[in-house]
Amino acid sequence: MMFINLLLRLMCVVLIRGADGQMVQMESSKAGFVGSQVELPCQFVNSNPPVKISQVTWQKLVNGTKQNVAIANPALGVSVLNPFRERVRFKNPAVRQRTPSLEDTTIVFNRLKLTDESTYICEYTTFPAGNRENMVNLTVFARPMIQMSLSTPSIVAGSKDLKMTVATCVSANGKPASVITWETDLDGESNTQEISNPDGTVTVRSDYLVVPSREIHQQLLTCISTYNEEQYTDSVTLNIQYEPEVIIEGFDGNWYLNRENVQLTCLADANPTISLYQWRYLNGTLPSSAELRDDLLIFKGPVTYDMAGTYVCDATNSIGSGSASVEVIVTEFPSYPHEVFQDQQQAGVVIGGAVVCGTVLLAAVTLLVVFLYRRRCMFKGDYSTKKQILGNGYSKAGNVPSHPSLPHSLTFSDDSDEEKKLELYRSSSILGGSVQEFHTCHDSRMKAYRTGLIEEHERCAFNEQTYIYEYGSEVEVSVDMIPQMDGSVISKEEWYV
Repeated sequence: MMFINLLLRLMCVVLIRGADGQMVQMESSKAGFVGSQVELPCQFVNSNPPVKISQVTWQKLVNGTKQNVAIANPALGVSVLNPFRERVRFKNPAVRQRTPSLEDTTIVFNRLKLTDESTYICEYTTFPAGNRENMVNLTVFARPMIQMSLSTPSIVAGSKDLKMTVATCVSANGKPASVITWETDLDGESNTQEISNPDGTVTVRSDYLVVPSREIHQQLLTCISTYNEEQYTDSVTLNIQYEPEVIIEGFDGNWYLNRENVQLTCLADANPTISLYQWRYLNGTLPSSAELRDDLLIFKGPVTYDMAGTYVCDATNSIGSGSASVEVIVTEFPSYPHEVFQDQQQAGVVIGGAVVCGTVLLAAVTLLVVFLYRRRCMFKGDYSTKKQILGNGYSKAGNVPSHPSLPHSLTFSDDSDEEKKLELYRSSSILGGSVQEFHTCHDSRMKAYRTGLIEEHERCAFNEQTYIYEYGSEVEVSVDMIPQMDGSVISKEEWYV
């Protein structure tokens, strides 16, 4: 008896050690999206000693119990049970044969459903090793349905600064849940909530709130739904309804008698569009020359004083009405808007400035020419060679008294006219000297200025004269010498250089 027990124990040890070489290989987890296809691998590793595979069974673990999915038996073939019969198959074609190869019993799920998410067991029945199994966790994801809409077909701008929902973004039936954000230039806020569904999905709803006004009409709102590192976007354009805002154009402040082709235009900003325009004349009935054409008030014929007065335009849509008025003034003669006058004034300033600049430039050029001409005619020699004949305190040569007396007399030739005599006399007075006698001079022109500047001398033949001062000193002046303002004399050769 003891021998038998020992033999049985030894056989068990051998079987256990042999079983250590057999195993079922599977991935620990797999995932797929609803409607897609996913494979669940399962392989039997058969090492020494070899074992016989009698059956392979795929099972789904539901609430702690096992539910058969597919069976492969060498004698009975392959069987897939409901509700997987139309969507589950063995990947290896040899498994489906009468003498199958059961080492690889990978199964394929088609048209994956959310209800397929579970733990699946691949179990091998062998002899003499017994049963071997492994399991895989299948996760099923669901891409959400993104839908964005305005809260109502028409949003009416309110007079109160109350925020209301203008748009809603929904990420429905997603697994896992989405994250919704908003992209817009509007100054609003979002309100987001998550709703869990019975099938394990989550619906995310986000409302965008803002104060409805005409300023946000036609503004773009974009919803961004982030799901499983993927982004989905949807956009809407706000449709804000508001009552008309009216202005009147056409009167330019320059309606004068007999002017032709004048009219007034009623411009209205409104949503929805204007359904009715009405014109009124506050000074009575409209002038007989006025013709109504919806938003236009056209005046036929020339302008008359009868057209002066206040005109009102009323514009109406389904939300409300708006009005605007303009006072028309008729003048006898044309006038110009202030802007035109300003433009003309600025143009006049520019033209005036150009004229002044041109005048200054011309004067500068003229002065430059005169200066160069005078400089050409003035002495360019060496003043150190001048002879001092009249004592004025600035003698550069000779010993001449510094305080000569004024001239006592001037002697002219008989043929000199009175005007030349007077001119020479004034020149002599400026020089401060005393001329005793002038001999005959056929061309005795000498220009003298009250400032004392002698600018030009014509060639004139002088005889040698003697200039006498009250101090008794005498200086001989040659006919080739020209007197200077400081009392000195220089030669004609030096003067005309």
